[in-house]
Amino acid sequence: MKNHTDAKSVVLQVRGMQFASEKHKVEAFLGAQPGVMTVDANPVAQSASVTFDPTATSAEALRERVIECGYHCAGESVPEHVCYQETPQAHAGEGHSPHAVMGHGSHGEMSMAAMVADMRNRFLVALLFAIPIVAYSPLGRGSLGFDVGAPFGLRDDVFALILSLPVVFWSSWIFFAGAAAALRRQTLDMMVLVAVAIGTGWLYSLVITLGGGGEVFYEAAAMLAVFVLLGHWFEMRARGGANDAIRTLMSLAPPMAVVIRDDGEVEVPTSGLRVGELMLVRPGARIPVDGMVEDGESEVDESMVTGESLPVHKQPGQGVVGATINKNGTLRVRATRVGADTALAQIVRLVQEAQNSKAPGQRLADRAAFWLVLVALAGGALTLIGWLIAGETFALALLFAITVVVITCPDALGLATPTAIMVGTGMGARRGVLFKNAGAIETSAGIDTVVLDKTGTLTKGEPEVTDFIPAGPVEDVLRLVAAVERESEHPLAEAVVRYATTQGFTPAVAEGFENVPGHGAVANVGGHRIVVGNARLMEREAIDLGELGSRGEELAAAGQTAVLAAVDGAVRAAIGIADAPRPTSAQAVRDLHDLGIEVVMLTGDNQATAERIAGLLGIDTVIAEVVPEDKADQILRLQATGKKVAMVGDGVNDAPALATADLGIAIGAGTDVAIETADIVLMRSDPLDVPVALRIGRGTRRKMRQNLAWAVGYNTIALPIAAGLLYPALGWVLRPEWAALSMSGSSFIVATNAVLLKRLSLPAPS
Repeated sequence: MKNHTDAKSVVLQVRGMQFASEKHKVEAFLGAQPGVMTVDANPVAQSASVTFDPTATSAEALRERVIECGYHCAGESVPEHVCYQETPQAHAGEGHSPHAVMGHGSHGEMSMAAMVADMRNRFLVALLFAIPIVAYSPLGRGSLGFDVGAPFGLRDDVFALILSLPVVFWSSWIFFAGAAAALRRQTLDMMVLVAVAIGTGWLYSLVITLGGGGEVFYEAAAMLAVFVLLGHWFEMRARGGANDAIRTLMSLAPPMAVVIRDDGEVEVPTSGLRVGELMLVRPGARIPVDGMVEDGESEVDESMVTGESLPVHKQPGQGVVGATINKNGTLRVRATRVGADTALAQIVRLVQEAQNSKAPGQRLADRAAFWLVLVALAGGALTLIGWLIAGETFALALLFAITVVVITCPDALGLATPTAIMVGTGMGARRGVLFKNAGAIETSAGIDTVVLDKTGTLTKGEPEVTDFIPAGPVEDVLRLVAAVERESEHPLAEAVVRYATTQGFTPAVAEGFENVPGHGAVANVGGHRIVVGNARLMEREAIDLGELGSRGEELAAAGQTAVLAAVDGAVRAAIGIADAPRPTSAQAVRDLHDLGIEVVMLTGDNQATAERIAGLLGIDTVIAEVVPEDKADQILRLQATGKKVAMVGDGVNDAPALATADLGIAIGAGTDVAIETADIVLMRSDPLDVPVALRIGRGTRRKMRQNLAWAVGYNTIALPIAAGLLYPALGWVLRPEWAALSMSGSSFIVATNAVLLKRLSLPAPS
């Protein structure tokens, strides 16, 4: 495979893929384009992810290639008002491309809903004509007791031939067109098998009819078409449910935006917005694109984009995310990111790339599906020869051969993994958990050890007052101490001021403030000399530490930063300050333990501080005093013991460790979803989403394995039965139409089982 440092990726819209096997057609056509490195097509998502060398080809050339392949491709698979990078030619071709009807009977232009309706119509037409064909067949005459003569004095087989024409040349034509396309690219797929089965039975019957009459299989060919179309109709409806999440995301951005210009308020298409324009967002409206609040305050519901369940208060100077809902106030927002750069467009693209990527298990299934088609064709030929050698009639031998070809279709095998991946990535997107590829889902299912960075991941990343121990009335001391700390910009001082504010105290006014670097600060407040800092500052000021000095030592020994406060030469308070855990950190650790996962905390803090946080959260193992560049080595040591390790960090300082781990999870990404070193991006700063991601991974892998087991087991059992192993005991079911029903039912079961992943129990977002 070619490698290029400037490679680009694009997710193309490929409308018209009705069957799982068509992914190979799209991949083969796009893969033959010079400059294309990788292609992953997904019939469920109706899209294809392509990595290419921009010096050798372009996104527009790839779109043209898709159209040549017989499908419709309007551009990147994101609505115009979400990501508008399509060319004018691409827009002009929307629904009107003269090439869109090639190869698939006009399916190229159809949306998934339209294809489902078309499949239903083909099924209904086939059923309408199949009923009288069966009635006038030997099956209808004998088993059903139908004894009415064929109209116009025609023979039964001639009348059946006439009725079969719409079934073969319209309802079933998609199979013949698909088979021809597969053979042109010198490959074999499900289309070939169905076309061979229907075509062989119908052509054999045609020859017998034109030869003067005899035993024919018009009813078998017609019912075979009916059941295959019925199965695929139901299967496509189930597959459609697999992509609900991405469709929901793509529909979030409003098509229109209100912009404030010199001539007043103007409503314009969201696709026409440019960076720097001022938008007016009224209560209840969706914010068109990412921006910065310039005027107004409001609560904004960001749940559908970031997974944050509670509305977030926004005021001037704070950023907002496009497609989120302004709840109660009017905002004036300056656009900062538009089109493909918005958070929503990045999320949609990331989810689509994950859905189009292949899991390791799927690559094996793809190879197995190709060989299974060969097995089906060879098995059909051997079945025909075997029954002829056994002395049976050609008609019966052909019936068994067609049954073998039909029942061995690998469509279920092709659907087994991608449908589950679609549902799993969609579930994650709803929770702000973004899997960057299918391999990340499979890997997450096998994780047994989770390493969490402390600062910013398990903790809030900012100091808080954990203990305030006064000698005397707390209000007197706290008011004086806060007055001094308000003059300082040190993070510890800010923590004391926040604490005083939450306690309802208004700091007094400090005079003569003196900052003592590395030690603390001194000031006069209301006629009192106040000294706030560490023990060395107290020594410099010749202040006796007294009993509170030992309390400060206890706080330091427990992993907190100890601050002493003296009033007029006497220590009046000991203050413990530490980086406090996030409210959901303890629950996240408990959830990981419930999954049987070992939890390790990795931090550069001292051992005492790390042990304090670990004790509060119930963490198994602590690795402290590790500099950032050594975190990756710690991951390697854990892996050397045979552990499957996930590293959870902020995606910046922890980048080497994220890349080294079996699974890198970037937490607290907010709207920055393009974190290169992570396999999973958590949009919220909530460690509770870590076990959620692993639960989704395990649930998805479980569905993938169930589907693959069903698909392989079904073919293993069905093939010898279809070949006549149980004949004549089960002779009445050894017919192509029942084989078609069984094959289609297998595909439907696989698709439905994947959609049932939506029932996976996940904790409610915090």
